[in-house]
Amino acid sequence: MKIRTWIKENIGLTILLILLTVLIVCPLVMIFARAVFEDGAFHPEQAWAVIADADNLETILNSLLLGVCVVLCSTVIAAPTAWLISRTQLASHGWLDIVFMIPFMTPPYIASMGWILFMQKRGLFQQLFPFTGSLSENFFCFGGLVLVMSLHVFPFMMTMLKNAMTNIPASLEESGAVFGAGFGLRMRKIFAPLLTGNYAIAALLVFVKTLAEYGTPYTFGRRIGFYVFTTDIHRYATTAPVDFGSAASLSSILVCVCMLLWMLQNHITERTSYQLVSGKGSRPYRTELKGIRHFAAWLWVAVVFLIAVGVPYFSVIATSLIKLRGYGLAAGNFTLEHYKELFTTKKSMAAIRTSLFLAVSSATICSVIGTAVVMAVRKKGKQRNSSKNRLKKVVEAVSLLPEMLPGIVLVIGLMLFWNAIYKIIPLYNTLGIMVLAYVVLYLPYTVQYVTSSFTQINDSLIQAGRTFGGSPAYVFARITFPMISRGIATGWMMIFIISFRELVTASLIAPPNVLVVSTYINREFEQGSVSLGMAMAVLCVLITTTALLIMNALTGKKKA
Repeated sequence: MKIRTWIKENIGLTILLILLTVLIVCPLVMIFARAVFEDGAFHPEQAWAVIADADNLETILNSLLLGVCVVLCSTVIAAPTAWLISRTQLASHGWLDIVFMIPFMTPPYIASMGWILFMQKRGLFQQLFPFTGSLSENFFCFGGLVLVMSLHVFPFMMTMLKNAMTNIPASLEESGAVFGAGFGLRMRKIFAPLLTGNYAIAALLVFVKTLAEYGTPYTFGRRIGFYVFTTDIHRYATTAPVDFGSAASLSSILVCVCMLLWMLQNHITERTSYQLVSGKGSRPYRTELKGIRHFAAWLWVAVVFLIAVGVPYFSVIATSLIKLRGYGLAAGNFTLEHYKELFTTKKSMAAIRTSLFLAVSSATICSVIGTAVVMAVRKKGKQRNSSKNRLKKVVEAVSLLPEMLPGIVLVIGLMLFWNAIYKIIPLYNTLGIMVLAYVVLYLPYTVQYVTSSFTQINDSLIQAGRTFGGSPAYVFARITFPMISRGIATGWMMIFIISFRELVTASLIAPPNVLVVSTYINREFEQGSVSLGMAMAVLCVLITTTALLIMNALTGKKKA
């Protein structure tokens, strides 16, 4: 009787847990199983042989080295920028926050291609500055790879550090100044310790994103002969002879590294977190920069914008307009024919339609599942139930699991799992598996955005609806949903933007002869039709930016 009662009370959570287990946990387990099992027999030595292989070991060390260097380079860019736009008079220019998010909105493989076109032999840099000779070609080295990857991920670190710096009350720095501490000493003894926990989170996020990134290592890293986890996993899974065992072994190591880093970050955060926001009012500290310092601050902002946004966008747009690459930026060598070709060629239009279908369907499905997860997990019961609370925590943890794992790892797991059950559910090698992969990868976006909106709802509003006889469905439709709709819309748009430009998933599991925007750009770039590929890249950015502006306009009106 107790079992029946428990099942009845937890039927919704149980169904969600089963669904999330099939979508997320089973593919992840399949990776570890495929790494140590072969033909049904347990062979852990094969996984060790793959890891101990000299080439694979070099790949692992390359990935870790790249991750550390990108964290350091991102810190050099993000920390001063965050300080300038949070603790000086530059904080009054809100548009700077939007400007510095452009690198995030730019697909990394497109930015990488922009840098390649700009710095390569007879590239745009040499055409603009012919007196420099072959100087720009020195950019194609490990340092160049680190810089290009850092320019994509530094906004994450900058945003976290900026928010943390804004919350540090002026009284703390003023107290240090009263006791004679100079600017440098205050930075070391007051400012830096208070940012340690936030910096640990930001550094971990940058490190994991670097390990998980495929587009830049594939386009730029492969050019300089620098191979990492993702490029080797992709090669094992797609290049004949296909070796899923090696791909699974490297994926297992990547999962373990990411999990260890998450635990390390949690340990550091717990020991170094400070509660700076309280019920008492506080004002942020503002350093007034004057004269040469004020000029230097704007110069720094301009340089960061130039290298993070100006160079890649100039390269992509200019290349998309060039008629004959051999003549470069010469007068009269510009045309709109490449854009015309995009809209008149069946393959390019099919790629755009497929990308739109995948982005819209995956964002919509994520919104439904994610909202259901939040409502089930955050809904408060009439009495405390420890077993139900544990079940809620498990459901929420599983739904957020993809956020902690590199995307390529989950895609490999999905390939192995759905290929294994193909005779039961023939989803593999169809557009359906692509939609499912996007849903698995980006479900945490909906869960996080909806959770943020839901936690701001006062319980008294929902209780009032129930008190006046409203059914749960009525209360949800008339009270809860309108208040969380902004979070749902924001999550939907984020998933739409990222899904529309996704590269690694499409390159791994797209059905034969099916192109999306990202694979179309990559194919044209490799086949020498660079201008046509860059025209598609410009169109990709325009579509996602337009969608974002429309969403902001609609949610802004609704909020008003």
